[in-house]
Amino acid sequence: MLSNKLHSSVKYTAKFGLRTICSSNVSRKEIKIGGNKSAGPKNIVLVEGVRTPFLVSGTDYFNLMAHDLQRQAFLALIRRTGIPKEIIDYIIVGTVIQEAKTSNIAREASLGAGLSLFTPAHTVTQACISANQAITTAYGQLCTGQIEVAVAGGVEFLSDVPIRFNRSMRKLMMSANKAKTPMQKLGLLAKLRPAHFSPELPGVAEFSTGETMGHSGDRLAAAFKVSRAEQDDYALRSHTLADKATKEGLLTDVETIFVPGKDKPITRDNGIRVSTKEQMAKLKPAFIKPHGTVTAANASFLTDGASACLLMTEEKALSLGLKPKAYLRDFVYTSQDPKDQLLLGPTYSTAKILDKTGLTLNDISVFEFHEAFAGQILANLKAMDSDWFAQTYLKKQKKVGVPQMEKFNTWGGSLSLGHPFGATGVRLVTTAANRLIKEGGQYALVAACAAGGLGHGMIVERYPN
Repeated sequence: MLSNKLHSSVKYTAKFGLRTICSSNVSRKEIKIGGNKSAGPKNIVLVEGVRTPFLVSGTDYFNLMAHDLQRQAFLALIRRTGIPKEIIDYIIVGTVIQEAKTSNIAREASLGAGLSLFTPAHTVTQACISANQAITTAYGQLCTGQIEVAVAGGVEFLSDVPIRFNRSMRKLMMSANKAKTPMQKLGLLAKLRPAHFSPELPGVAEFSTGETMGHSGDRLAAAFKVSRAEQDDYALRSHTLADKATKEGLLTDVETIFVPGKDKPITRDNGIRVSTKEQMAKLKPAFIKPHGTVTAANASFLTDGASACLLMTEEKALSLGLKPKAYLRDFVYTSQDPKDQLLLGPTYSTAKILDKTGLTLNDISVFEFHEAFAGQILANLKAMDSDWFAQTYLKKQKKVGVPQMEKFNTWGGSLSLGHPFGATGVRLVTTAANRLIKEGGQYALVAACAAGGLGHGMIVERYPN
């Protein structure tokens, strides 16, 4: 816990892009926000965040659709906060693998949840940081005064991904649709070959490199000399902490979901597996065989789930009598080489957000990093601890440094809780806020990697008591 504790009399002012603390009885660190040199941005708060239980794909959500899950997350958020539906000014949802029938899933889910017909909604996609993008897009609208109340969320439903005909078949079918005479249609039918019926699955590889993320994870772990044993140990830590947090009732963002046809409600994540080192060591490499180190046990699994959070200007929240959980202070996005540094987004974004805000690792009480693979997390920690990496790639004289592990993903992470691509960002931010409240810290740092060599970092600050 930081020595500079919050106090109910703390007030925030913005001047020349700096947000300073005006309180005679509290000494706090000054933090640079945004970079607005004139009026300064508004205070944007996270009022609440919720999610459905995250389930292994192909299990209890199997017969639903993605918009069903997002609808449930919206309804849970409304129930939790008690806000009138009509005060929501805008809705933004992140997703990655879209269902063609609900291409603007934000709008379809909001209609299904009975939210106002007059509330605009749009969908964003940015790989594993899609929900992060939903949050920061809403943040921008709130800061500029376009809106006062926003709902940001995310969803992924990998139990039923769209599988289409290959391109040759699609061309033939489009031509058949335009054929006017029976002879024209028969002529196209004569062109059919067995290869036309080969299905085309959603891409699991980087379009630019042709390499799967698992292969990239294996190569990254090898480059930073992260052993198989280290990866298994970290994965075991994630599952053990998630199991502990679940049993202690710490994962308060999880809302009970009722699924048609199921006898019992869904109340908790079902991917948490507390194994043993011996059992994990028996698993074979999943990607690079036989010498790879990424396995099913030390990688995140295909997950179905949805999340939603309520964001407002501080003034609006207080006028409604709501108690925010946290301030969203600042954020960055980064990108780097998708071939050799695909999963190093947390290193780049951590360095950038700390420089931007003037904070140091010692100022951070809570770290919430996305766990794509155990090897990815450990490689990032080694990169952050390397002067050579800092000087060569970050253009910094000194290394970023390593977060204290007693502050790092202490309620589990994507390896254990699950990773619905479009939904994880809201879980990270909500968990960061909840941990700050539980542990009494001041600042949290959220960081994540994403396909395409992308990264995201955000500073969250606990709301004063």
